[in-house]
Amino acid sequence: MGRHVIGDVESFGVGDRRIVDIEGRSIGVFNVDGQFYALRNRCPHQGASLCKGRVSGTTMPSQPGEYVWGREGEIVSCPWHGWEFDITNGDSVFNPHRMKVRSYDVTLEDGSTLGEEDPGVETYEVRVEGKYVVVHF
Repeated sequence: MGRHVIGDVESFGVGDRRIVDIEGRSIGVFNVDGQFYALRNRCPHQGASLCKGRVSGTTMPSQPGEYVWGREGEIVSCPWHGWEFDITNGDSVFNPHRMKVRSYDVTLEDGSTLGEEDPGVETYEVRVEGKYVVVHF
């Protein structure tokens, strides 16, 4: 799998997610408190679009009768049956040793590392001449 530019960081706010098609696979890209993660958009249970599900947190380990909520924004729930997965690594919340969603590496790169032009966007020189906008290609 190659490198695929999803968009610029400024247009991808904290808590945002985008579902993109990369090499024939539907992938969900999430911004969790400024960190970016990518998961396969397919629940391993029955194939639902996992990344369209509710994003929330989960209960944390605590004493009996005590309920501590944490990891807000790091858990995605399958929209069909509610199975929960950790956005940061694809592990199942209920059975992390047996159930997992494929996760992908995400990097933030300076525009200079992408070459002279963003490889994901085709651009043309544009000029305004009098009252007309002219595209040259």
